[in-house]
Amino acid sequence: MDIVVKGGILVLGDGVFPADVGIMGEKVAALGQSLPGERVIDAAGCLVLPGGVDAHTHLGLSLGPGLDTSDDFESGTIAAACGGTTTVINYAEQGGYDSLLTAFEAWRAKAEGRAAVDYSFHMLINDPRPAILEEMAALVALGVTSFKALLAYKGIVMLDDAQLFRVLRRAGELGALVNVHAENGHLIDELIAAHRASGHTAPRYHALTRPEIAEVEATARALALAEAADAPVFIVHMTCARAVDALRRAQARGQLAFGETCPQYLLLDERVYESADFDTAAGYVLSPPLRAKDNQSVLWAALAAGTIQTVGTDHCPFTRAQKRRGQGDFTLIPNGMPGVETRLPLLYHYGVSQGRLSLSQWVRVTATNPARLFGLYPRKGTLVPGSDADVVIFDPTRHVILDAASLHTNTDYSPYAGWTVEGWPRHVLQRGRLVVRDGQFVGSAGAGEFIPRRPFTSL
Repeated sequence: MDIVVKGGILVLGDGVFPADVGIMGEKVAALGQSLPGERVIDAAGCLVLPGGVDAHTHLGLSLGPGLDTSDDFESGTIAAACGGTTTVINYAEQGGYDSLLTAFEAWRAKAEGRAAVDYSFHMLINDPRPAILEEMAALVALGVTSFKALLAYKGIVMLDDAQLFRVLRRAGELGALVNVHAENGHLIDELIAAHRASGHTAPRYHALTRPEIAEVEATARALALAEAADAPVFIVHMTCARAVDALRRAQARGQLAFGETCPQYLLLDERVYESADFDTAAGYVLSPPLRAKDNQSVLWAALAAGTIQTVGTDHCPFTRAQKRRGQGDFTLIPNGMPGVETRLPLLYHYGVSQGRLSLSQWVRVTATNPARLFGLYPRKGTLVPGSDADVVIFDPTRHVILDAASLHTNTDYSPYAGWTVEGWPRHVLQRGRLVVRDGQFVGSAGAGEFIPRRPFTSL
C-alpha cells in the first residue's frame, strides 16, 4: 500500500468497526487489520470516515455588482476541506445564458484551476422553454444529473406550476433529480409590499415576510406536481415541522420524495432577528429564514428516521459590508451565510455527542446519502475497495471555537460566533493526497476535479 491509515475506528453509513484503510494511488485498496504500507498515518483515538459530500453550495454566485459571494471556488473549497468535506455540488445558474450548455461551461470555468476539492453542479433552470427542456439531455450526458427549480423570487428565477411540472417530467424521462426551493413567491411578494408600505425596513421583516406557511404550501405543491409528473423530487433546506409532515405523507404514499435540511435550521432560531444590532440580525438573513425553536426537535427526529436524508449547508456567504446594502430596506440584504466548514463538526457535537444521531447516521446524512442520491456512490460517500480515497481522520476530542478568525471561509463573521465544538477533522485526504494536516490546509488550489455523475437511482 502507498498509504495506510492505521489504528482508527472506521465509520461508514452501514457500520462502525476498527479497521485500517489501505490506499493505492487515488483509491481505497483494502480494509483490514495490520495492513502494511510505505507510509502510515496514525489514526489512534480518532474516527475514520469518508469525506463529506455537501450537495448544496453557492460558490462563485453573483447577485449583482459588488454582490459576489465572498467565497469563490478557491476559498470556499479550502474551507470545505478543512471541515472534512471533499466533494461539493454547487448550484450553477442558468441566469442570462441562452443555453444550458453555455451556462455549464461558464460555471465550470469558474471552478477549474481553483477548486481544492472535487466538485459537480446542479443546473438551475429559470427559463424552461422547449429548447431548454431538450437541452437537459445534453447536461445529463455530461454527468450533470440534477437540476434546480425555485418557487420563490418572483420575476427573477421563480417558475410557475406549469413550468415546474414540465421540468419535473423532463427530468424524470432523463433519470435526473430536480431540487426544489419550496416557498410561495406570490405570498412573499404580497407580504413584502405590505410591510414596505408600513415603513418596515429592519432585518426581522425578512423572516416575517417569509412565514412557515409559505414553505408548507410550496412543499406540498411541489410534491403534488412531482407525483403528477411521475418524477422523483428533492426538497432543499427544509426548516419546519409542517413541511416535514408533507414530505413524510408523500413518502408513505410510495412517492420518490427526498429532503434536505441544514445545520442552521437544526441549531439556530428566529430570535436572532430581534437583535437591535443591524450587523448581527442581517448576518442571519437567508431563505428560507430561521424558524421557531420548536421545529428543531422535529428536524432532528426526521434525520434520525430517514424522512430527511441529507444535511447540506446552503453555503452562500457575504461580508458585513455587503449585508449593509440593506440597511434601509431588508429586501436588499443579500441572502445567505457561511457554513461549509462547520457542517461535520456541528453535527457531531450536537447530533452524535448529544444522542440525536448515531455515528453511522452522521456519516449517512453528510456523505453516503448525498452521494447515493446524486450519482456519486460508491466513488464518493463510502470507503470500500475501489472508492476514491477521500478520508477524514476526525479527532473527537479536539475543541474549536467557531469564530471567523479560526475558520477558513472568506467572510468576517461566523453565525456561530463564540460557540465551541468538541470534535474536528485532524487530517483530510483527497483521492489519496493529504490536503489537511493537523487542521491546516496543505493541499493545492486547482487540484479538485469535476466529477461526472450517474443518473438518479434512489437510495
